[in-house]
Amino acid sequence: MYPGAVVETGAAALLFAVIFLAGGHIHPLRALVRDRRTIISFGAGMSAAYVFVHVIPELQGMRRVLTESAPWFTPLDGKGIYFLALVGFLVFYGIDHLRQHLSGHHASGETGSAFRVQVGGFAAYALLMAYLLVHDLEGNRVSTPIFAAAIAFHFLAVDHSLRGELGQAYDRVGRFVLAGSVLAGWGIGILVTLPVYALALSMAFISGAVIMNSALMELPSEKDGRFLPFVLGGVLYGLLLMLVG
Repeated sequence: MYPGAVVETGAAALLFAVIFLAGGHIHPLRALVRDRRTIISFGAGMSAAYVFVHVIPELQGMRRVLTESAPWFTPLDGKGIYFLALVGFLVFYGIDHLRQHLSGHHASGETGSAFRVQVGGFAAYALLMAYLLVHDLEGNRVSTPIFAAAIAFHFLAVDHSLRGELGQAYDRVGRFVLAGSVLAGWGIGILVTLPVYALALSMAFISGAVIMNSALMELPSEKDGRFLPFVLGGVLYGLLLMLVG
């Protein structure tokens, strides 16, 4: 961990927590774009670009690290790391599918099964995101603010989606759970360092999860997404990532 990383990552984790606590009142770029949904669509494109341009190429290097450092036999030259990205994708598709099923058969509100499944899944997601914020696989100063910018917009989209689906239950309980999970993930990251192969596996899982969550929140027409801002966010942020390496 480079000097100043604790302060830098702590500030980013605090920003994420504030987004969950007060996402309904946060309007980034409001002076330029009046429509909040457009901004969220732009952020969803940014988070997708971060995975495709930054994380997935990084997984190629982590595949090699996995084969060299894992304390078990890694068949197929570590291709399992890509399979784990697929697992992350499918797990969050499953969480959304289960939430839809439970919402039609059980009580609503913070005591309902659908609420616990959805908020619990995103709490684990936020915790792992914050942990990986501390343990950047490249270990440089540039990637932390890049990660923070993309994930801040992504978490704003998560907050918007959950607030719309869960309503008052999210305001009463859910937002505090997610904000606490972010801070807990950062704290665990400061105190606990996983082996490199475990970090690679975690990054693989979260990359698949980010793709699925961006799709769930943005792509279906009933979610009131904005196509052009989504594409613009993805293209512009993807080009930025290409330039900074």
